[in-house]
Amino acid sequence: MPKIISAEAAAELIQPGNRVSFGGFLAVGCAEKIVDALVNQGTKDLHMIAISTDYEDKGVGKLIANNQVKSVQISHMGTNKATQNQMNNGTLEVELVPQGTLMERIRAKGAGLGGILTPTGVGTIIADGKEKFIIDNKEYILEKAISADFAIIKAHKADKLGNLIYSKTARNSNPIMAMGADVTIVEVDEIVETGDISPEEIITPGIFVKYIVLGDSDGQK
Repeated sequence: MPKIISAEAAAELIQPGNRVSFGGFLAVGCAEKIVDALVNQGTKDLHMIAISTDYEDKGVGKLIANNQVKSVQISHMGTNKATQNQMNNGTLEVELVPQGTLMERIRAKGAGLGGILTPTGVGTIIADGKEKFIIDNKEYILEKAISADFAIIKAHKADKLGNLIYSKTARNSNPIMAMGADVTIVEVDEIVETGDISPEEIITPGIFVKYIVLGDSDGQK
């Protein structure tokens, strides 16, 4: 059964150098309360795995603006000037990964796979240095699974076993991020009793969830 903790206690679990994946896209579906606690804690040299680095003042981008992130694996950085500036001045290592490939590499980790074969990136710099395979006369590159020490995700509701449901598009990458980390921490709007969520509604089963943080329910899911 997952443990219910504060956002501050969740942030204290993250140590310098940890690989941390974050659910959400452009701050939608981001665990803002935990991110704020991590900003206040000031933990540095983090490796961030996320679809986007959001904005300098919203979402996971606050960690980059606060110079807490050493490297990222992301698909989108166009809305965060701090990410762009730090990449250009050499203080942030950036690996740009096509979004579908990023999600599949994380999902592969959760499924116990070593990686995936994809045609995305064939013939581009994305393929440089990677193993290539020909299957049915089509070329693929091997993209290795992406793992994280911690996943910080956002859900709408959790029961006390950690089973999760999400709100509309805030679901985005959160279920997959929950799969690919050693420890998953979820911020939720509401915690209900076991059995109050119908099995047909559950998106992320509680087996993936280690800690639950009760966030601020203000209509922002």
